[in-house]
Amino acid sequence: MEIALVLGLLVIAIILFATETFSVDIVTLGLLVVLMISGVLTPGEAFEGFSSDFMIILASIFVISGALSETGLLDKLGSKLIKGIRSRSLFIAYTMLITGSFSAFMNNTTVTALVTGPVVGMCRKLKISPSKVLIPIAYASILGGTCTLIGTSTNVAVSGYIASVGLEPLHFFEIFWIGLILGTVGILFMLAFWRKLLPDRKEGSFTEEYKIKQYLTEIVIPQGSSLIGEYAFTSELAHWEVKIIKVIRRRDEIIPTPATILETEDILLVECKVDDLIKIKEHAGLHVLADTIGKKEIQSDKVRLVEVLVTPGSRLVDRTLKEARFRQNYGLVVLAIHRFDGMVSKKIGDIRLKIGDVLLVQGTEELIDEVRNSTEFSVMGDFRVNMFKERKGIMAALAFLLAIIAGSLDIVPLSVAFLTAALVTVMVGAIHVERAYEIMNWKLLILIGGMSAFGTAMHNSGASEFLAGNIIGLLGGLGTIWVLAGFVVLVILLTQPLSNAAAALVILPVAMDAAGILGADPRSFAIAIMLGASVSLITPFEPSCILVYGPGKYKFMDFIKAGVPLTIILVIIILLLVPVFWQM
Repeated sequence: MEIALVLGLLVIAIILFATETFSVDIVTLGLLVVLMISGVLTPGEAFEGFSSDFMIILASIFVISGALSETGLLDKLGSKLIKGIRSRSLFIAYTMLITGSFSAFMNNTTVTALVTGPVVGMCRKLKISPSKVLIPIAYASILGGTCTLIGTSTNVAVSGYIASVGLEPLHFFEIFWIGLILGTVGILFMLAFWRKLLPDRKEGSFTEEYKIKQYLTEIVIPQGSSLIGEYAFTSELAHWEVKIIKVIRRRDEIIPTPATILETEDILLVECKVDDLIKIKEHAGLHVLADTIGKKEIQSDKVRLVEVLVTPGSRLVDRTLKEARFRQNYGLVVLAIHRFDGMVSKKIGDIRLKIGDVLLVQGTEELIDEVRNSTEFSVMGDFRVNMFKERKGIMAALAFLLAIIAGSLDIVPLSVAFLTAALVTVMVGAIHVERAYEIMNWKLLILIGGMSAFGTAMHNSGASEFLAGNIIGLLGGLGTIWVLAGFVVLVILLTQPLSNAAAALVILPVAMDAAGILGADPRSFAIAIMLGASVSLITPFEPSCILVYGPGKYKFMDFIKAGVPLTIILVIIILLLVPVFWQM
């Protein structure tokens, strides 16, 4: 009865994760409640995963990565590293190498967000389509995570789970050599086939891409207008959903704020629908100077026009620009939204933002410079970094480096080392403590802690042993390596509806029980499952791939075409090398 309950809950969880009917943290906590009420888990077993040291490691890495990102240190370093490359093939190889190297020690999604802007800029200089480069970048960030214990949350979660069942946890650089081989193969594969496998989709101009001329026009406030003396953000224009982008007052260009008061003869650069513009013209007595404006008028020496990319974990996700108070919080004007499915809306303030959306924003160079280090979005451009923040970033990086050295040499436990580094980053001001809590991926922490407890439920109920016996009955006659191959393929398939960490934690109890039945090393099976979950490059559901989907103008089949053959090659390498590096 318990086996049926646990397996039934697993199926329900997979369906809910895939359909996103409820958020993953709600589903996970719901599973734990049912398992505790049914008696499969005790409260101590259900919450044990949340109190383990690997949760401290994950939380600390979120804080450190956030600090390094917000100070702009890695962004500036990445921009400098990829400059000066002239060969296209060398550019792809070099950027993959740099991305993979960063990703070995940082969250791969963060690394992808950091390098996407500079890479797109270099693509323009080299006259190469970003679609030829961004998939390799995403793949490099994913494969780079296979090199160290902290490279991905999956590695940390698997290490914590195998430690919870009495086996030796992963050492910091234990998987370095096999990860290096996987990353190198990924780079060589893309170098050999990038011309044939990757699409060549040109960027197009800003005005062509976002159809700005359909939205923008110039109007003049004449003498006697009812708008004179009104605040820009609360005037009649705001009530008519006409957005004031810029006020030209004599020879000055003003980016309006809530305190800006409209005056006679002000020239307003506005965004609106044509129908609304006609209504406003008749109602407020405005003069229309032109039906459209050119790109030069919305981007000058004082005013910049740039793209920003909405990143995973951003507070903008699933909120409209109005709800997020984007203009008030960042001082930037959003002119248009580009989504990878081609949707462009005239009422951009009512669109709920998604990961990977590209916003076309306008603001002074000073304002753009201030927000370029924000973790809410990635600025697709190359601007100056504040040196004061950069010094703080260097201090945070040094603390991170010392934590890696101390933890990998077993001077102190890894959890203590990274927690200390996280505290140092906050104490030196590289990140504010309130911001540290904000950037924490609580959903992922709850998911990993809860699914670790679900693994215990699989053991307690006998479900893992039941599944292991059936899989061995199906593949056992072919040999141990074929059973392992079956589990690796299964975890790759499960990473499509589930996160990599969740898929690995679902498969681990079954795979390790199967290894015990076969007389193989359960730890080796666990490492193979972990690596398999990290080389699933088949679809663009991985956050790093979602980030490049829009900027690269990709289609779903682009990832299938490039990812399937590379994933097959990497799986073969894992099956060949795991028995070499770890005794089966």
